[in-house]
Amino acid sequence: MRRPDLSRRTLILGTTAASLVMILIVALVIPTTRGGMVDAWCGLGPCPTQEPQDAEPDGTGRLLRMSPEEAATWGNYIALGDSYSSGDGAGDYAPGTDGDGGCWRSANAYPEHIAENNEFAGELGFFACSGQRGAAMLEAIGSDESQLDRLTEHTSLVTIGIGGNDLGFTSVLRTCMMRVPLLESGNCVGQESDIDKRMDKFEDTFPNLLSEIRDRAPDARVLILGYPRLFPAKPKSMYYTLTTSDQNWLNEVGQRLNEELQDTVEEADSDIVGGDNTGSVEFVNVSSALKGHEVSAEEAWINGVVWRDITDGVTIDRSTFHPNADGQNALSKRLQKQIEEGPERPLYATRATVDNAEPDVLASEFD
Repeated sequence: MRRPDLSRRTLILGTTAASLVMILIVALVIPTTRGGMVDAWCGLGPCPTQEPQDAEPDGTGRLLRMSPEEAATWGNYIALGDSYSSGDGAGDYAPGTDGDGGCWRSANAYPEHIAENNEFAGELGFFACSGQRGAAMLEAIGSDESQLDRLTEHTSLVTIGIGGNDLGFTSVLRTCMMRVPLLESGNCVGQESDIDKRMDKFEDTFPNLLSEIRDRAPDARVLILGYPRLFPAKPKSMYYTLTTSDQNWLNEVGQRLNEELQDTVEEADSDIVGGDNTGSVEFVNVSSALKGHEVSAEEAWINGVVWRDITDGVTIDRSTFHPNADGQNALSKRLQKQIEEGPERPLYATRATVDNAEPDVLASEFD
């Protein structure tokens, strides 16, 4: 009896089936995180992540491998950004920052918590300012008001929240709310095309902003905070004049901005890894940081509508829909977790720069 012919096609199909079984087994037993996959494949064969050539294990290389906390704290900490980073709405403002057109820097803001909870070799430079836009940060380079020019090679940690003002979110909220109460209206959703145009412009601004930060502080961990969700994921009733549809739409706008921030950050950090460079760019997701404590909650961690009396009437105050002291504390906890855990990859700094970060050198950068 003639034995069946094992054709090349049969062998390929058999090999493919075996491969699919192996992939299924791997998918079931290996952690789905990037770190878990990397560790697993490193155990099976050549590891896809290797030490940069300049990171010699004997301590003589140009680069120094550091733990996440070490990489964040070896130098000065510089806090940049807009009102969500300055602490506008959280009270206890620094003298001189709490007037009309002021930066409204709060002692309850998350940068103050981060400075207190970590042992930085240097100091906190708190320069976040209410009303700041990413585009304006780029335009201010070289001026006394520049936030970016506060960064130096001895900056080990940068935190920044930016983008809300570039999208004109304050004016969007105001337009949404200034309507006849209890009537469905297109005031909110009718702004969609304007939001799209501003988002497109910010998509060009944000990568340039990250590039300027990296140029000035190439060894720093740069942590980009997203924005917390303002309303419950499933609103159950109106909030002032905002219908549940309005609240959902505003949540969606915030989520779109967060996704744009995250995508750009991941691309920037991938470029760092691909170039065997130092530092990092990391996204900190705070979307659900106020979960259960949104504006409509009994114990809200974010200000609801704050009315302000002015000479010719009443208007919505700038601190409306901004985290209060509890909200800022919640943001700081998400940020602290990122500082301690780091990205799912090794972190490096330039050995000579870290060695030169003596106390007097660090202090002189605030003169």
